[in-house]
Amino acid sequence: VQLQASGGGLVQPGGSLRLSCVASGIDFNRDSWSWYRQAPGKQRELVATITSSTLTRYADYVQGRFTISRDNAKDTVYLQMNSLKPEDTGTYYCKPTYRSYWGQGTQVTVSS
Repeated sequence: VQLQASGGGLVQPGGSLRLSCVASGIDFNRDSWSWYRQAPGKQRELVATITSSTLTRYADYVQGRFTISRDNAKDTVYLQMNSLKPEDTGTYYCKPTYRSYWGQGTQVTVSS
């Protein structure tokens, strides 16, 4: 199983980024998918989840600002991040919600 996350970068507060995660070696369509993040010195935390039927759930700290979506034809899950705040800084990872596979993550830095 390979999970290739991309789309991170440096952005000013209030800005936007769109993260992508391409999965291979796994039956993408059947799984729920989640985005996690980890800030320096902190534990990894759940950001958002999308089920196989496209139901979505968000952590309170990103509700209304982030949107998770999926494209089954491309085996890809996305995270649209708007109104970014400095506390959103961290490494973002995607994973199948109920399986223990992790990719290398993509770094997001929100700073002026």
